[in-house]
Amino acid sequence: MDIAIIPARSGSKRLKNKNIKLFNKKHIIHYSIKAALKSKLFKKVIVSTDCKKISAIAKKYGAEVPFLRPKSLSDDYTTTQKVINHVISKLKDKKLVNNVCCIYATAPFIDYKNLIKANKILKKNKKSFIFTASKFHSSVFRSFYIKKNKLIKVFPRFMKSRSQDLEDSYFDVGQFYYANKKTWLNKNIFSIDSKIIPIPYLQSFDLNNMEDWRILNKLKRVFKF
Repeated sequence: MDIAIIPARSGSKRLKNKNIKLFNKKHIIHYSIKAALKSKLFKKVIVSTDCKKISAIAKKYGAEVPFLRPKSLSDDYTTTQKVINHVISKLKDKKLVNNVCCIYATAPFIDYKNLIKANKILKKNKKSFIFTASKFHSSVFRSFYIKKNKLIKVFPRFMKSRSQDLEDSYFDVGQFYYANKKTWLNKNIFSIDSKIIPIPYLQSFDLNNMEDWRILNKLKRVFKF
């Protein structure tokens, strides 16, 4: 069976309670749960949280919370893979689990159709991670950063190249990662075998701080909710 796991710890420092902030009159985690359920791919849609309030909200939207996540796996340094593998290890019917999709709680623009696409790709690429990604609006090969008031080129040899001569580059939009259970246990998400589903730049929103929150509320005018 396939299952979906939505990590949603409390204690976000940059944006307080970001996983359950109200967006268009619904808690933002609702959109991730809704997409998972609407895809009809998953036997279980599980929310991994250390918070009773988040647990209650998740259950209201149709997810399962069979246990609370321990505090040791709820800090800023705990990786996504540790959270997913913890949930797998705690499930009574873990031997029946085939594929696992991690869906982030703050992905209001997630499209359930992309979950279905990912499932189809995974059937042909059983050792791969499948996730959505967007193309950078401008080439990263001509990027730079500022350090001690000095401009530092990231890729000096490409700074004089024409944009059209450079390879397209993509970034992970932080919506979901779909993979076989064994792949979750033994492989890195970002590897040469990983596959992407390209999505439009405007749908690539990732909520991390108050500025993101302001932008998100402006973007909801573009998308129908």
